[in-house]
Amino acid sequence: MSGPTLTDIARAAEVSTATVSHALNGTGRLGESTRRRVREVAAALGYGSRRTPLTRTGTLGLAVTTYAGAPWNYLEVPYFSRLLTAAAATAHTLGYALTVLPAARGGETLWHTLTVDGMLLLDSPEDDRVLRALRARGIPVVFDGRPTDPHPDDVWVDNDHATTTREVLDHLAAAGARRIALHAGYGREYYTGAVTRAYEEWCRERGREPSVIAFDPEDAPGHAFDRAFSGRSCDAVHSLYDPGGRQVLAAAARHGLRVPDDLLLVCASEDPAYAETGPTETGPTVTTVTLRPETIAEKAITTLVARLDPALPAPAPGGLTVPARLCPRASTRGGSG
Repeated sequence: MSGPTLTDIARAAEVSTATVSHALNGTGRLGESTRRRVREVAAALGYGSRRTPLTRTGTLGLAVTTYAGAPWNYLEVPYFSRLLTAAAATAHTLGYALTVLPAARGGETLWHTLTVDGMLLLDSPEDDRVLRALRARGIPVVFDGRPTDPHPDDVWVDNDHATTTREVLDHLAAAGARRIALHAGYGREYYTGAVTRAYEEWCRERGREPSVIAFDPEDAPGHAFDRAFSGRSCDAVHSLYDPGGRQVLAAAARHGLRVPDDLLLVCASEDPAYAETGPTETGPTVTTVTLRPETIAEKAITTLVARLDPALPAPAPGGLTVPARLCPRASTRGGSG
């Protein structure tokens, strides 16, 4: 199926086809706002030259597209930093260079000119404009995390989030928790939705009222927990994002709650500080869930290369599962510290 034409873009942007041509080729005397608007419309429509087998570069691309276009540094997140290190090592071992794109570039038209043989997309959200552009160009894609709306031939590497969520909740319940809150609801990627659905189903099966507390990356003091903690309406928290454990501990300290005596805590994180001395000087070590990013990276890059090399067996469409691992520690009475 062919992609959008210059006429399609001109109609959508309400300009002439000549203006579209000038905007996309960097020619002509156009105002910067017009040039930018035409390029944005072209990107939204998935315009770009299609890749052919003759345009091999020996380079793979990697991007986190959860918040594409937002200027956030995902390398500061331990999960992504560990995955990227392993992805680069695997790519180099297989003879490929790896280009890593900053999140802020996700809203630009470079996706229609980026020269790579294939892309690894991390946490692709609903209506992923980067993914649209790559599909329009025919560039093979492998996903870290199940895409929200997979095509029949898509391949992804992910954890079994439903099974892991149930393991976490059962662990908290066995440690004495009766009112478990889920710290989630921020992203639009599959991970957040899958864990939330599993949590709500677990609660429903046991006749418990679910409590989803919205995560905010800027909420270092953990004010999102003020109502729940002041009213003692929850006695355990499962946090889905790396900073969440620190936010819970900060809020607990402000409300005079002791972990694990008054409150149990599990956090999905790859940060070693949770395991070593605890993320605060006086807090306990924290039970974590590791999603095993190094293993995911190795499988994803190897699978992507297999899609590119006709001499290798083509990977079957669908998901490859990497089991996550629960690491019990003092915050759930599962270890010392």
